[in-house]
Amino acid sequence: MELRKSIAHTKSESNSTYIFLLVAGIVLVAFNLRPAITSVGPLVGKIQADVGLAHWSAGLLMSLPLLVFAAMSPIVPKLASRFSNEMTMLIGLCSLLIGIGIRSIPVTFFLFTGTLLAGMGIAIGNVLLPAVVKDKFPQKFGLMTSVYSTSMGFVASLASGLSVPLADGLNLGWQGALVVWGIPAIIAIMVWALLVKSNQRSQNSIKKVSSNSNEVWRSPLAWQIAIFMGFQSFLFYVTISWLPEILQSRGMSSNTAGWMLSFSQLVGLPASFFIPVIAGRFRSQSWIALLLNICSFAGYGGLLLSSSYPIAIISIILIGIGLGGTFPLALSYIGLRARNAAQAAELSGMAQSTGYILAAVGPMFIGFLYDKTHMWTIPLITLLLVSVVVMLFGMISGRDRYI
Repeated sequence: MELRKSIAHTKSESNSTYIFLLVAGIVLVAFNLRPAITSVGPLVGKIQADVGLAHWSAGLLMSLPLLVFAAMSPIVPKLASRFSNEMTMLIGLCSLLIGIGIRSIPVTFFLFTGTLLAGMGIAIGNVLLPAVVKDKFPQKFGLMTSVYSTSMGFVASLASGLSVPLADGLNLGWQGALVVWGIPAIIAIMVWALLVKSNQRSQNSIKKVSSNSNEVWRSPLAWQIAIFMGFQSFLFYVTISWLPEILQSRGMSSNTAGWMLSFSQLVGLPASFFIPVIAGRFRSQSWIALLLNICSFAGYGGLLLSSSYPIAIISIILIGIGLGGTFPLALSYIGLRARNAAQAAELSGMAQSTGYILAAVGPMFIGFLYDKTHMWTIPLITLLLVSVVVMLFGMISGRDRYI
C-alpha cells in the first residue's frame, strides 16, 4: 500500500513538473514570436543607411518573415505529426536563434537569409501554440490564450522601445540591438529541451495534432477567419514597420518615435489579455470585432488629419487598443470555431498561411506608396480602408458557428 502511495505521489509530482514546464514553455515561446520582428522597425533607418536599402526593399525585409509564415504554416501540423510537438517547437526555436545571429552581419545576403530562418522558427510557434493550448487546456482556452498573447505583446513592445537605446545608448549598433533578442530564444530552447526529454520518458506529453482532412480549405468560415487574420496582421506589421517613420515625419526624434511604438503595444496589453477571456464567454464575438476596429480606424484617422502631439498620443492609444485586441481575437477564433485540437491545428495552419500572404504585402506596399508620393497621406488612407475590411470580416467570423 505504501509503495502504491509512493508511486502515485511520484507520478503526481512528475505530472505537476511537466505541466509547469509546459506552461513556462508556452510563455517563453510567446516571448520569442515578435521581438525578432518588432525590434527592426525603429532601426530600419539605420539599417537602410548602413546596408543601402530603398524603402521598398526595407519593406520587403519586414514582409519576408510573413511570406515565410505563409509558406511554412501548412507544413507545421505535418511536422508535428511526424515528430513530437516538443521536438518541432525546439527545432523552430533553434532556427530562430540561428537566424537572429546571421542577420546581424551587415551584408544584404545575410540580412535577408537570417530573417528567413528567424521567420521559419516563428512560423512553427505561431501555428503550434493555439493547437497545443486547445489540446492541453480545452476548458481554459480563453485564459491560456490571454496569457500567451499578452506575453507576446509585452515583449514585443519592449523590443520596439529598447531598440534605439540599445543601439545608441549602449553603443551596440543596430546589429547588437538585434542580437540581444537571441537571449530569450536561448532560455526557451533550454526549457523545450527538457520537455523533449520528458516526452521521451512519459506518455503524458502533448498529443500530436494533425489531420489528413482538407475540409478546412473548403470551409467559407475558415476563409473568413483567414482574411480577418491576414488584414489585421497587415495593419499590425505596417504599424510596427512604419509608425516610427510616420511619427518622425511629424517632428519626433527617432528615440521618441521608437518609444511611441512601444507605447502603442503596451496600451494594447489589457485588451490582449481580456479579449480572449471575454470572447470565450459569448457565443458571438461580432460586437467585439466592431468595437476594436472602430478604435483602429479612429487612430489612423487621427494620424492622417493632425500632426499635433496630443492628437498623436490619442491616436497611438486607439491604434494600440485596436491592434492589441484584434490579434488575440483572431487566435480565439481558431479555438472557438474548431471542434477539437486536430481541427484547430489545421485551421491555424490554413488561416495563418493564407492570412500572412495578405499581411506580407503590407510593409512593402506601404513603403512603395511612400516612395512614389514622398508623403504619408496615401499610406494612411490605405490603412483606413484596410481597417474597414478587418471590421467586416471580424464581424462575420465572430458569428456562432463551427468550420
